[in-house]
Amino acid sequence: MDLIYAIVLGIVEGLTEFLPVSSTGHLILTSKLLGIQQDMFHKTFEVIIQLGSILAVIFVFWERLFKNSLELWVKLAIGFLPAGILGFLLYDLIKMLFAPITTSIMLIVGGIAFIVIEIFYKEKEHHTKEITEISYKQSFLIGIFQALAMIPGTSRSGATIIGGLLLGCNRKVATEFSFLLALPTMIIASGYSAYKNYAVFNADNLLILAVGFVVAFLSALIAIKLFLGFVSRFNFIPFGIYRIILGIAFLFYLEVL
Repeated sequence: MDLIYAIVLGIVEGLTEFLPVSSTGHLILTSKLLGIQQDMFHKTFEVIIQLGSILAVIFVFWERLFKNSLELWVKLAIGFLPAGILGFLLYDLIKMLFAPITTSIMLIVGGIAFIVIEIFYKEKEHHTKEITEISYKQSFLIGIFQALAMIPGTSRSGATIIGGLLLGCNRKVATEFSFLLALPTMIIASGYSAYKNYAVFNADNLLILAVGFVVAFLSALIAIKLFLGFVSRFNFIPFGIYRIILGIAFLFYLEVL
């Protein structure tokens, strides 16, 4: 992998990490289009540059995260548990699922789920309207939805947003909690991946990682601000349609259809 590919993948990661379209899926499909070799360093690169996106979340939500927020951190820890436990136990199996066909199918399935849920979803007076109002039970159950996103193409943000909507959060709260739940999940996932694959790093690789990290941070910063403005005015049906079109297009590209 060279620096140009690192920049492209950093942009893709940052723009899609917090949108309900599957950043992992986009990275897999982009790598397939670019003909990038799917070696161990490449797979580790895709996980570690997520830390750039995470830094963007910390930048945007700094005050909320570090000012009188112990209860919020406890809820995030509870939400992390399902994916954390399953990810640790099934790490090698999950890596085996990282394939373009799996990704394409899950993009379509997730897109259909968004459209169906939005058709029936109506915000009600009793819905959770502030992130501080999310209960410990809701946190844990949203974490279960997040665990589903270990299947590539599902989308971590998509699964947690759907979980939040089904569990009585309004769109804004479901989206913000999804952003924040990424912090423990992705920091630990990236750290664990680096630990498992430290042998692939060398001086040249570290430069590529640094470039991907910085680009992912900048593009994620833009995506977060735009997405928060979008969900305050619109629903998620456009993302559902996009996922279905993209998934079908890549199934044709892979000559499955």
